[in-house]
Parts: sequence; structure tokens; C-alpha cells
Amino acid sequence: MTDLSNSQGFACPAIPAVEGRFFRPPLPVGYVLRPRLCERLATGLGGRLLLISAPAGFGKSSLAIEFCERLPVQWQSLWLGLSHRDSDPGRFLERLLAGLQRFFPGLGEDALGLLKMRQRHQPFAFEEWLDGLLDELTQRLDPATPLLLVLDDYHLAQGVVLDRCLQFFLNHLPAGLLLLVTSRQRPDWHLARLRLSRQLLELQEQDLCLTVEESTELLASQGVELQGEAFDSLLLRSEGWVAGLRLWLLAASEAGGAEGLAHSLHGADGLIRDYLLEEVIERQSAEVQAFLYGTAFLERFCVELCDAVRESHDSAAILQHLQAHQVFLVPLDEQGRWFRYHHLFSDLLRARPAAAAAVSQSAAGLHLRACRWFSNQGLLDEAIEQALRAGQPDVAASLVQNLSEEQLLGEQNVAMLLRWKMDLPESLLSSTPRLIVLYAWALALACQLDAAQELASQLSRFLPAPSARAQRSMLAQWLALSGVIARGRGDSERAELYCGEALATLPQERFGQRLMCLSTLANLAIVRNDLWRARGLNRDALELAQRVGNPLFEALAHYDRARVLQARGEVLRAQEEVRQGLECLRGLAPQRLYAVRARLTLYEGYLLTLRLQPEAARVRLAAGIAEARACRDTSLLIGHCVLASLEGRSGRLPEAFAQLAEAERLMHIWDVPAIYYLAMITLVKCELWLLRGQTELAGSWLVRLADTYSGEQAAAAPEYHPQLPLHIELQRAALERIQGQLPDAERRLRALSARAQTAGGQLLGVIAQVQLTLLLRAAGREREAQQQLASCLDAATGGGLLPFNELLVQQPEWLREQLATRPSCALREALWAHFPEFDAEPESTDTAAPAEALSTRELAVLKLIAQGCSNQEISERLFISLHTVKTHARHINSKLGVERRTQAVARAKGLGLLR
Repeated sequence: MTDLSNSQGFACPAIPAVEGRFFRPPLPVGYVLRPRLCERLATGLGGRLLLISAPAGFGKSSLAIEFCERLPVQWQSLWLGLSHRDSDPGRFLERLLAGLQRFFPGLGEDALGLLKMRQRHQPFAFEEWLDGLLDELTQRLDPATPLLLVLDDYHLAQGVVLDRCLQFFLNHLPAGLLLLVTSRQRPDWHLARLRLSRQLLELQEQDLCLTVEESTELLASQGVELQGEAFDSLLLRSEGWVAGLRLWLLAASEAGGAEGLAHSLHGADGLIRDYLLEEVIERQSAEVQAFLYGTAFLERFCVELCDAVRESHDSAAILQHLQAHQVFLVPLDEQGRWFRYHHLFSDLLRARPAAAAAVSQSAAGLHLRACRWFSNQGLLDEAIEQALRAGQPDVAASLVQNLSEEQLLGEQNVAMLLRWKMDLPESLLSSTPRLIVLYAWALALACQLDAAQELASQLSRFLPAPSARAQRSMLAQWLALSGVIARGRGDSERAELYCGEALATLPQERFGQRLMCLSTLANLAIVRNDLWRARGLNRDALELAQRVGNPLFEALAHYDRARVLQARGEVLRAQEEVRQGLECLRGLAPQRLYAVRARLTLYEGYLLTLRLQPEAARVRLAAGIAEARACRDTSLLIGHCVLASLEGRSGRLPEAFAQLAEAERLMHIWDVPAIYYLAMITLVKCELWLLRGQTELAGSWLVRLADTYSGEQAAAAPEYHPQLPLHIELQRAALERIQGQLPDAERRLRALSARAQTAGGQLLGVIAQVQLTLLLRAAGREREAQQQLASCLDAATGGGLLPFNELLVQQPEWLREQLATRPSCALREALWAHFPEFDAEPESTDTAAPAEALSTRELAVLKLIAQGCSNQEISERLFISLHTVKTHARHINSKLGVERRTQAVARAKGLGLLR
């Protein structure tokens, strides 16, 4: 065996030569058991073939050993470790028959004689020979004690004749015999036919990659504990490659410890380099090696790109060879067009220029050819990257000019444009109005307001423009830019003035800048609590995006609409807007990064917290933060602040403050002005300080925040928290309640409730009313508390549950009693499902037998079933597996005493579980 995971950590005992041919090695010391994979393999015990195919070092042989050790007691196993000598079909079949004779003495004696008499230079009817052996084997096999035949490292023996022999063997495999094959290369068998008949179970590279838990266990088995960025970096670089982590552990052991080595995991270093060279690269032909070195500089590649770079026409055949032989090729799409190399493999290829003797052109020439190809395909961002890597900034600048403002504003991946900016001379950046506008927008979106304004001012050098139309267009673009910059500075009046004038004068084709102005004005309307105007502006933006057919801007419009709906308390409708926004992006390249997708994902997480689904929220928030961070989008503030609140409510205050510290650290690194983030972070800190009992600290900062964002000279609320002043008032009322200043808290809450409802901000109004309910109960004013709660429940029709969380935690029995007196409605059922211990509904007027109580998750699944959602749609909405959805559906039917979905919905409505 050649897998690294089997070649270290154990000593093989001395065994007789004949026995050694069928010796199954023990598991190596420190091996991490993989029961999840063994369970998957066990599901194929009723078929014909178990196939484990992956590149070198993914633990194929070790997994086969573990599976053999876990076989059910009635199973027997025969292990054949193959080598290059077994490529001779006659020798292989002799070994196979010798192994089978250990279980069936005397099997195939005549057949063995025929095999030994054959001459290698003469044809031999292997299939006829196998046919006779299989007939005899069929009579000897007992299905009650089946046999697993393991062919380990089949790629070492694989050949045309042997492939044909084993295809025949598989086609006529008798009952009671199962074949398990490990190989770096997929055998040339009719696997599709086996798969179609459900006779094949296959595990590939993506299946064998170590999970986070398995990686952690592997490190821990060697006494290594990594956390944070060091651990994340190690996982990212290794990509679940077992051998990569084992070799890193060996290097760490030789270096005397793991400190500082996590970030140095590199394919061109020491043991990993030697392993990849010996086990992978040097086993390839000179032609294939030249291809590997000649394409290693590409972040991703396809057949056409490789042909263009190499100036050849054989790339398709070589890529097929690399796929067939599992040479660390990572597919990037379901169509099998785009690929990249494994990180560590590409490290090695790029670090060995001397070995790339077949590359006839300089590196600059390769990059320029790639640049031309990407440019011809309309992939300008990658074309620009290649021009910069070729050392041709003038070519890069020319390509940047071909980017439209719409593309930049739609993707808002400013990290990419700012990276190019660092490589372009300042003289080029300000050489044309187009470059000035593009980079000014990039700087504005990156919150580099001073730099954006300074660059935008350079447009005056190009006035007067060649024509009146061009001059109006340039001035309108300056107005749009200046309006967005003014909004970033908190200058509401100037922002509204500039954006309004820009909308009146911008040419229709500048729809991206028009949409940015509409978005800015809608945000300012929320700041002024004019939610009706914000809604109208959102509608205009969505209509414009749909008219021009731009999915990125349509998604951005849905995001803005969701924010307004959330402010109005319509949480369920906001969730639907987010879903529609993400649906707009579904057809875009999944490997591309989009700030708008990050924002939608983050907001989806936030809305899930409002629906009291914290675990699902954490998943979406983490995904949104990761994409926003890669795009350098400041919207990740939302994610960190919401996660901090979640952690705080869960009692994990250190983790909560850590989230805020990370957000603040990133804002400093990105040089974002404090006006964007400081108030947001400070307000969440006040919430956490109150939870920790630090009332004086919270009180002093709340006063400062109120002074800044209230009164005649109030600063405009930040873009990501337009209702900040109202939330400051909520926190101040909470502080007064804690300090026993109940009259002051009551006045503040009543004023806040009236103010929020006047502006249409039902969510904040409900939060204030729930706080007032708690206050009234604490003061012994029971009847007023009941009336206040009734008012809350009447107002909270949009699906927001978070306002009631404190009641659920502190006053569950009282809230339960109050809900029991109210008619059935969606809000009551949703709240009922979130009591600390879920009980069945209050007595129903339904005369049928009472149903067993549904769990919170089952109730959520049932509601989506009632909406007509398929199992797949339910899986996506609730972030659970399809198998889990089906399990919940079976439990629902069982508990409700029904057989079909429609019956379950009808029964639930009769019991008052659904409206």
C-alpha cells in the first residue's frame, strides 16, 4: 500500500510469505476512526461493488481496513494488496484463486493448472477461464456467510486486459461475494450501469476529506491544539487532505512544536514536497508534467483557457487524464468545465519553475495570453489580474475602463478594485473621467470618504466636456457620488439634496448610480421614521432593476425592501423579500463573491433571530460574515452585532464581547470612519453591560449616545442602523427599570411606543409595549399589564417573536395563561411553541382524540407543509437535511394520527395548531 496513513506508526509482525500475500495491515497509530464513512459503505453490502477512489494520501486503504474490522459478524474478508507485478492478468488471477482457496479448499484446481500452463506471448481466454471458476465458486459460496474481497491499490495493477477481466467478474459475481476496491484511478468499468442498478456505492475525494471534527481529533491525537486563525488557516490550506495534516504533524514534531507552523503549511516545503513529487508528479509522463507546470499559475482553468495559454490543442485529453488518475484536480462546477489544483499541489507546482522545462514562454507571456483569453470571454476582473501579474499596468488600466459602474455597483466587491488600485500608478488612476468615477465609487463603497471625495473633485479637470450631454452626465455622476459620500458622513441634508438632483439629471443608462441614489434616499427616510416614503422609494428601485434585467440590483432592491418591512414589524414579509433576493442570485457563478449576497445572507440571519431561531441564525450570520469579509463589505457589522446580542442573551458574555472586538478590529484595519460603526457597537455593549450588571458604565454611554443622536443638532443615524435613536431610548428605559426608576421608564416607553406607531414602526412599538407589560407587572398593576399584553398581541401581526422573549423567559406561566384566553392565531401558536417546555395546545373544541404534542421543529415543518412547500423547500428554509424533513413529517403524521400531508394540515387546523 502507498497511502501515507498506512505507512507509518505501526510495525508489521513477521508472517509466512504465503500468508503475507493476503495480510491486512492494522490501522496506523493515531488513526482517526471514521464511522460516518463506514456506515455509508455498510449501506452497499447488498450490492456488487464498493469503490473508494481518491488522490494519494486521502486514507483510502486505512478506511478499507477500518471497514473490514467493523464488518458484521457473519462476514468474512479477503485482503489483496496489489502491486505493479499484478498488472499481468495471469499472475493476478493466480493470487486471487490462492486467496479464495483459503476459504474454499480445493477450489479451481483444474483451472489453476490451465492458468499455469499458459504462455505470456500467446492469447489466453481469461473470460472463459473465469466463467468456469465462477460456476464452481457459486456452488461453494454460502450467502449466510458472505465474503468481502478487497483489492487495495488497484491503480498499481490496472490495465486494459485486467480491467476487462474484472468487468466480467463483476457482471457474473455470485451471491455471497462483494468486491471492495481502493484506487487512485477510477477503473475502466461500466460503473454507470452498476450505479443505475444500485449495485455500486462509491466514495470519492470530497467524501474522504477530513471534517473539522476529524481534523481536530487528528491533531489532538498528537497532542496539538490549535484555535482561531491558526486552526482555520491549517484547515483551509490542507482542504481535508489526510496526508497533508500528517506530514504537517511530522514537521511540527521535528520543529519541536506547532507554534507558528499553521500558517506555513505549504506544498513546496519539506515532507509535503517530497511526498507529492514522489507519489504524484514524478509518476506522470513528461507531457503531463509540462502541462501541470504550465498551468499552475492559473487560479482556475478550463480546456479552452489551457489551450490558449499553452498554444496547443491537447488540453482536453490531458485534463481527462488528470481526472481519471485523481491528480489533485478540484472541480469548480457541476458541468465539469472549470477546475483548480489543490492548494498544496499548486504551491509545489508554482515553486518549481526550473522543473517546467516544457514551458517555452516567459511567465509574463503566459499571463498576457491568459489576459487576452479572459478579456475575450468578457471576464474582465480576471483579465485585469493577469495583466497586473504580467507587469503591464497600462493594459490593466485600459481593461478597468471597460468595467461599467453598473458592474462595480452591482457586485460591490470593492476589495478587488482596491487591490488593483495599489498596483496602478496614481497618474493612470486619474488619467480619464471613467477611471476617476470607478475608483471614486470603489473608495466611497469602502467608506474611504476623504479619498473618494478628493478623487471625485478631479473630474473638474475634464470640464468643459466635449459636448453638453457629456457635461450633464459628468456633473450628474459627481452629484450621485457626492450624495453617497455625504450620507456616509452623516450629512443628511446634503445627501438628500445631491441624490435628488442626481436622479433628475442622470442619463437613463446610468441605472446603477440611479439605484444607489434611490437606496440612499430610502435609508434616509427610515432615519426620519418616514417608512411610507422609504417603501415608495424601494418600489421605484425594484421596478427599475427589473426593467433593466439586472439580477444584482434586483437583489439589492429586495434587501432594501426587507429592511423597511422589518422596521414596520412585517418580519415574515421581510423574510420573503430576502428569499426573493437570494433567488435572483441563484443563477450567478457560485464561486464569485457578491456583497449583495453577503448582505442578504446576514439579514436573513438577523430575521431568524427575530423569529427566535438562534441556531439557524448563527449559520446564516457566519456565512454572511465570511462573504462580506472577502468582499471588504462593512455590512459584516450587522453580523457581528447580531451575533453579540445572541451570545449575550445566551449568557455567553465573553463570546459576545469578542464578536464586537472583532468587528471593531476590522473597521480599524479597513480604515472605516468611526461614524459608520462606533455607535452601533457601543449600543450593543450597553446591552451587554446591563446583562452583566454594569449599570453605571451602560448609563454613562447611553447618555452620550442620546446626546449625539437626539435633539435639534442630532447626527444622522448610521446607514446600517437607521433606527438607532429609538433603540437608544429602549436601552435607557431598560436601565431605568433595572434601577427601579419605574415612573421614568414608563413615560419613556409610552412615548417611544407612540412615536414608533405614528411612524409605522410596529416592531419597535411592540418591543416597547412588551417592556411596559413587564414593568406594569413588576409594579403590581395586573389588569393594566393584561391590557398592555393584549395590545401587544394585536399589534404584533408581522411575525416578530423576539420582542416577547423576555416574557417567555421571565414570565412563562403568566404568558401561557394570557395566551390561553385568546383565539387561535399564527402569533399565539408560534409563541406557544417557544415556551421553556413545550406543552400541547389548550383544550380545543375539536371532538377528535387529542394529538400528541408536536415539537417546535415539527410545528415549523408542519406550517411549511400547510403553505404547500416541498420537502426540498422545507429543507432549505429551515436549514435541515432532506432526511430530517422526512423524519419530522413521519412523526407529525404519527402524532396527529393521519397518513398524508393534507390530512395532517386539516387535523392541525382542527386542533388549533394552524390558522
